[in-house]
Amino acid sequence: QQSGRKYNLFLKRRLRIDKRHQSKDSIFFRDGVRRIDFVLSYVDDLNKEWEKKLERRKEFESNLQKAGLELETEDKKESEDGKIFFVKIHAPWEVLITYAEVLNIKVPIRENDIPPMVENPLDCVLFPLRLPEKVMHPEPDYFTAPFSKDKQELYLINDESTFFSPSMRNRIVNYILTRCPYGTEEGKKKFGIKRLLNNGTYTAAYPLHDCQYWKKASDPNCDSERYTLYMEWARFLRFYKEQPLVLIRKYYGEKIGIYFAWLGFYTEMLFLAAVVGLICFLYGLFTMDENMSSKEICDPAIGGEIIMCPLCDRDCEYWRLNTTCESSQYSHLFDNVATLFFAIFMGIWVTLFLEFWKRRQARLKYEWDLVDFEEEQQQLQLRPEYEAKCTQKKKNPVTQEMEPYLPLTSQAVRFCISGATVLFWVSLIIASMIAVIVYRLAVYAAFASLMENTQTLQPISGVLTPQLATSVTASCLNFVIIMILNFFYERIAIWITDMEIPRTHMEYENRLTMKMFLFQFVNYYSSCFYVAFFKGKFVGYPGAYTYMFNRWRNEECDPAGCLIELTTQLTIVMAGKQIWGNIQEAIVPWICNWWGRRKARNNPENLYSRWEQDHDLQTFGALGLFYEYLEMVIQFGFITLFVASFPLAPLLALMNNILEIRVDSWKLTTQYRRPVAAKAHSIGVWQEILNGMAILSVVTNAFIVAFTSDMIPRLVYYYAYFENEHSPMSGYINNSLSVFLISDFPKGNEPKENPEDFVICRYRDYRYPPDHEKKYMHTMQFWHILAAKLAFIIIMEHVVFIVKFFVAWMIPDVPADVKAKIKREKYLTQKILHEYELEKLKERLCQGDTRATEKEFIATEGRMELSRAM
Repeated sequence: QQSGRKYNLFLKRRLRIDKRHQSKDSIFFRDGVRRIDFVLSYVDDLNKEWEKKLERRKEFESNLQKAGLELETEDKKESEDGKIFFVKIHAPWEVLITYAEVLNIKVPIRENDIPPMVENPLDCVLFPLRLPEKVMHPEPDYFTAPFSKDKQELYLINDESTFFSPSMRNRIVNYILTRCPYGTEEGKKKFGIKRLLNNGTYTAAYPLHDCQYWKKASDPNCDSERYTLYMEWARFLRFYKEQPLVLIRKYYGEKIGIYFAWLGFYTEMLFLAAVVGLICFLYGLFTMDENMSSKEICDPAIGGEIIMCPLCDRDCEYWRLNTTCESSQYSHLFDNVATLFFAIFMGIWVTLFLEFWKRRQARLKYEWDLVDFEEEQQQLQLRPEYEAKCTQKKKNPVTQEMEPYLPLTSQAVRFCISGATVLFWVSLIIASMIAVIVYRLAVYAAFASLMENTQTLQPISGVLTPQLATSVTASCLNFVIIMILNFFYERIAIWITDMEIPRTHMEYENRLTMKMFLFQFVNYYSSCFYVAFFKGKFVGYPGAYTYMFNRWRNEECDPAGCLIELTTQLTIVMAGKQIWGNIQEAIVPWICNWWGRRKARNNPENLYSRWEQDHDLQTFGALGLFYEYLEMVIQFGFITLFVASFPLAPLLALMNNILEIRVDSWKLTTQYRRPVAAKAHSIGVWQEILNGMAILSVVTNAFIVAFTSDMIPRLVYYYAYFENEHSPMSGYINNSLSVFLISDFPKGNEPKENPEDFVICRYRDYRYPPDHEKKYMHTMQFWHILAAKLAFIIIMEHVVFIVKFFVAWMIPDVPADVKAKIKREKYLTQKILHEYELEKLKERLCQGDTRATEKEFIATEGRMELSRAM
């Protein structure tokens, strides 16, 4: 019986192979002529809603045909698993030209005669980075004009089947699909493929890739652009090559194209920041041995003789300053004069990046025919969810038609609930950060005791101090908490935004963007803000320490400063996020696709069709680009907000982005269905977020240099309190440590043991000694340093802001040559259109058309003259 079943299955497959003459990679109907522009799939499951779904599909497909689309259905017997029906859709020429006019699609009217830009003298040097001209510019450059059905002879139509690119075709079909009605339910007119996907009537709707990514299509009518993109762009071995942006835009549409253009430009600009940051780091490395502070700490005669007060109550012991020798040396890597220079440089760099991006964006707008682009009606149309949930209606003042609306009271209630939820989850992030702080305070004593008493740790005790061990483990714990909370926040942000019921798709995306960014901002940066601006700032002094919850003593900074701990925190969170992000983006889709295709690989090649292959891929989704932008903007925050503490951050970001471009391109080309092409003339609301972070970064870096690094106290000592003219910085460590009389410890707070009977201990502060009349009060030097810090913040902020605004004013947003090209193209387009109208009018006059008067002819000629003059 089993062998009989196998034989029947073999016969079935043989019949299907004989029946199918097309290649498995065919992107055409069975006639081999009509191109497949879109595919719908569904499973005909016999559940209680089977009849309702069948009725919806019949009505929907009937209305699609009435709209002019041509359909061809593949029976489930023809599918790989025998369960899925595929409806292939083709848009004929008449439909394409009708909706090209509706969507205001620009098409070629004449080849561009504007001379190309003057060759860059560095082209010879940059030649290894270039891609072949055929890949970079697959088509000639044309002057374009919005398509009009009445003026078809005006356009360069050589072949109707290839005049509209596949991305234009799938955009037009998607426009029809999102508006096509499928019946009336509960007295409401229902329409759109999105609703049919949500209610399970169809399981998927997607345009097709044009071939397999690892080999060209056998059909000569197919351009095999996916293969070209994979070979020249998506492989990691091409990481040093430029991106084929024109081909990306042609295949995926402007919205995805502009993301990769922005990511590529950001990576290029990071190269400059990474080089300067590396130079600053090397300066710290080469001057490590010349650092007087670490020399004094490491000197047995100075640091070895300074007895420091315990860093926790009861369990911690007195310790000698030279035990932090290595950490003070490493601290100099990041806390030196170059830190100040790099903070100022990054304040200017971020302005240059944003201003030059505006220029690049303006150039792309011109090259990609987006100069007169306004947001598509698809972006501004009412969301199906909005129409479904809003039962009340009012007249639209523009269309004069009744449309659903959400009452003001309902909006207010929803916004209150949304705001309260956002505050609750932000409070949860802050609570988790406080929990990590409590962990730091609670385990420090344990680390101190363990490292003191464990002989096996003695060889590394110089490097791995209790402070560093606490900082590293707390940073790792914090990173794990961030990742866990991130998982929930994504879902919470989507839930809140859905509850608000935004009116349009654009409004939905903008609201979700702001919520997600707020959550991520607090989640990723809160721990860095704590280490930078709170740790070690509210400690008190021996005998009068400050306690959290009256139990745990607040943390102190290392005698060499808190900057090294901020560097540790930043490195672990930033590097961990980037590594985890790349694993999640690359490996997870690959595993899902491998699991989905494991059965299909056993089938003969002829049976696994192009639409089935694409059906088994992952869906990129409407929010696919949203997550990509969010990831990069959070990284942008790391390299701008806290860069004064870690000059190597831009280098880490550069290496990650080189990998990110190839990972994103690889997964988009190989692991995801082809997204529907969409237009976008900018990076949208992300531009405003980047501008806001650029301004905030100036403030945070000024505060880091002033309050987190030891730069200002050293400069005050150098100029006002030095003791040795020949070596102004000698004696700084002794000067920065105050004296405490051990007998002044309150009972119960003193260490359990004092084996060497120390009388005094030192602590990091500027306070009067115990024998002074102002015992343990702040000295004048403390107030001088505080005044210098505040003065530095004001001066640095004003200097950097003045330079930023001057640079922004100096650099025009649109390059002069692009302005000239835009004017030239507008002039020539108008001239061509006017000449065309004049020729048509002449023909009508010659044919004796009584409606074509001589006055109309004169008026048309006059309009041409005016246009020429302007």
